[in-house]
Amino acid sequence: MRVAILNNLRAGRSERQVSRILTLLRDYPEVLHVETGDTGALTEAFIELAKNRVDLLFVNGGDGTLQHALTEILERNAFERPPLIAPLRGGRTNMTALDLGTQRDPVRALSDVLAAIKTGTLDQRLMKRPILRVESRTRGLVQYGMFFGAGVIHRAIALTHQLFPTRRTNGVVGAGLVTSGLMARVAFRSRDGVLTSDKAQIYLDGELVPDGEYMLMIASSLERLFLRMNPFWGDQSGGVRFTSIAYDAEHMARALPGIACGRPLKRVQPEAGFTSRNVERAEIRFDCGFTIDGEIFEAKPDEFVTLTADRRVTFVRA
Repeated sequence: MRVAILNNLRAGRSERQVSRILTLLRDYPEVLHVETGDTGALTEAFIELAKNRVDLLFVNGGDGTLQHALTEILERNAFERPPLIAPLRGGRTNMTALDLGTQRDPVRALSDVLAAIKTGTLDQRLMKRPILRVESRTRGLVQYGMFFGAGVIHRAIALTHQLFPTRRTNGVVGAGLVTSGLMARVAFRSRDGVLTSDKAQIYLDGELVPDGEYMLMIASSLERLFLRMNPFWGDQSGGVRFTSIAYDAEHMARALPGIACGRPLKRVQPEAGFTSRNVERAEIRFDCGFTIDGEIFEAKPDEFVTLTADRRVTFVRA
């Protein structure tokens, strides 16, 4: 099995761990190691990786690094055959790695998977997951990732970057503080700034959602988000887990705690402004910005985004 590791040196915590990883890899000279200083250099990194026909790729970075890697693999066909992917928790936010059960220490996680290859127990760590395909007709853009959010989510991430500009607090800690603050503001009916409503048309498997202004629009193929939140409660079989909350949804303050953990109150129904479904295809027309795995896409007028999840990737729990 040909194994490689991609280190994003600007992903946050991964920078200080590179030396430890390099020390470990001295015992595994057969493992290809590629470093990149920014996401713009990932295409060149994947050209080098593809030359070696990699079977298992460790991605040492955050959600953004993994999102770019998935796009290189699935959209740009960097490999003849997509490799197994083992995300390491080397970034500021690591929602996908956390959802897969990846260990906190990237070096230990890397060591354990390499040991599993030697002992023939790697199969016990494999899990397949659907991947979101996000297509923006407005931008002529296709990206792959695990989480999509528009409007409030886009603005909340930008606020997190502004309030917590350095390293670890820019990740789960900062996101958790901002999320808690926004939920409190919703409870007190403070809906301006980040919490401004966004007009949108949403079609889920061709059916129009009967609301026009939204407080929340998110989609994911993850089972849990950061802080173990699971704001999806649809029971359909589609790979796109989608939730929207109308701006004038009823009983918002009382509904939010249950929504956050995927156990909404009985009154949380579409007719009250709450929609959560697992669909094959979601189409959204809006004018606000959006995010894919924490990567910011600024607002453009008459944005039209299509979300599907017809591709699956085999991940390795590290």
